[in-house]
Amino acid sequence: MARSARDQILGAIRASHKRGPLDGDAAEPARVRLETHPRGLIPARSRIAPAEQVALFVEMAQAVAATVDRVDTLADVPDSVADFLAGHNLPAAIKVAPDPDLRRIPWAKRPVLEVAAGKAEDPDIVSVTGAVAGVAETGTLMLASGPDSPTTLNFLPDNHIVVLRTTRIVGPYEDAWDRLRARGDLPRTVNLITGPSRTGDIEQVIQLGAHGPRRLHIVLVDRDDAA
Repeated sequence: MARSARDQILGAIRASHKRGPLDGDAAEPARVRLETHPRGLIPARSRIAPAEQVALFVEMAQAVAATVDRVDTLADVPDSVADFLAGHNLPAAIKVAPDPDLRRIPWAKRPVLEVAAGKAEDPDIVSVTGAVAGVAETGTLMLASGPDSPTTLNFLPDNHIVVLRTTRIVGPYEDAWDRLRARGDLPRTVNLITGPSRTGDIEQVIQLGAHGPRRLHIVLVDRDDAA
């Protein structure tokens, strides 16, 4: 019987370690770790109050070349997005994730915006997505794939705008993973994004936009009420 792709991958990993499948007592530590999700070492800088976590997230995100705008409610998001586009001389066409939270944004407030929902295609220059969490420890965004959050939006357009409620900002990575697990079944893909895409492969000179967006703009929404 043909082996599944999963079995082939796990078999190759075992072969590289010169062993077969674990069973019995040998498998127990792995089972316990998978079931209990032990937490790693938590840096002191992330063990702070929620308000300080938001400030740290902004500081860390800006330190890795992301831009951050802070607004009151979802109703303020169209103005923030339009100002970002105008500030970078970008077209007013955006591809938005079909996220129920983003659907509540009154995009019509700025008629100049051309809003389409769905996955990113080659012509798309600007995407707008949500995020599962923001990690204050490093200014990192956690995004999960799914029907409401196509992964192409995170990487294909040259400009990525993320709308994030401040209530979703946590201190350490462990808290972000806890939030993701609380949603139910884990997604097929989890993307951890820290600043715009970059590489130093060419003559050790940092180039933005090498493997994804050259700009990352984060719109923080302070209030959790409806738009």
